[in-house]
Amino acid sequence: MSQTLAQTFSIRRLGARLELRMLALALLVFVALSFASPYFLRTNNLLNLLDQSVVTGITAIGMTFVVLTGGIDLSVGSVLGFTGVLMGQTIHAGGWSAGFGLSVDLTIALGIAVAVLAGAAIGLFSGVLVARFGLASFVVTLGVMAIGRSLAYIVSGQNAIADIPPQINGLVYTSVFGVPSNVATLLVLYVLAWCYLTLTKGGRTIYAIGSNREAARTAGLAVLGYSILPYVLSGVTAAIAGVLLSAQILSIDPLAGTALELDAIAAVVIGGASLYGGRGSILGTLIGVLIMVMIRNGLNLLGVSPFWQGSAIGGIIIAAVLAERLLSTRVRA
Repeated sequence: MSQTLAQTFSIRRLGARLELRMLALALLVFVALSFASPYFLRTNNLLNLLDQSVVTGITAIGMTFVVLTGGIDLSVGSVLGFTGVLMGQTIHAGGWSAGFGLSVDLTIALGIAVAVLAGAAIGLFSGVLVARFGLASFVVTLGVMAIGRSLAYIVSGQNAIADIPPQINGLVYTSVFGVPSNVATLLVLYVLAWCYLTLTKGGRTIYAIGSNREAARTAGLAVLGYSILPYVLSGVTAAIAGVLLSAQILSIDPLAGTALELDAIAAVVIGGASLYGGRGSILGTLIGVLIMVMIRNGLNLLGVSPFWQGSAIGGIIIAAVLAERLLSTRVRA
């Protein structure tokens, strides 16, 4: 038991060091872009940075839980698109355009509930296949990604859903103590995720599963349930991100969320999480999201071609993973 506690303390200490290094990198990127572009520090651009962080940032929360268990979820982009389409169709069927007499607020709430529940169901499906039947998470979620995108096309009739009630904009543009409500939602979700992973038995169990699944099972932990939970959370957070994205643009496209899984995984990895599981933090993920968004924003401000931006982001991801591996090895030595 003492050895297990010592290992846990060592992992937490290493995670804190990684968070500090990523925070230093984020500050370095911020300062560099401040000097590189005269537009970077303008208020409108800083607000734009926060706004751009919402969809990737919320999706990355669920991805963090999955990665901590040693898994991966490639389906989050298609889940976002499919659940968004379900929300749009539910709002229409509930009375917004069908004339059934339901209030607009009720149809919006009903649509959001359907989207979130569908995201949870998809995550549960993936989690059971991975945790109960021992299938590789990469293969399962790759298959779910293809199914989700196909269903988004089928349910939407291969067309974007544009007739969305404008009242749903309140989910994004309502001010909460001077902060846009979508950004406030992002921050609240990160606080809740941090509290769960840091302060609860469930959070410690997720870390234990990622560090050594057999040892966690031998210790009597509920390995099956806590191996499924991260995929459910990943589906839920993808659905919430889709709701906010649809509320912002008042449109739902079956292609929404394409390649979102890459940004979410990149943010988690840049934030210091190990793809082998057992190491990472929700704070590190938030820092990783900010780094990703600042780099993309800075490249746009500097007029870098979108064709080169992918190369820049990819190089930064590889450099971050390599640096994390080298520094972590040195710390253990």
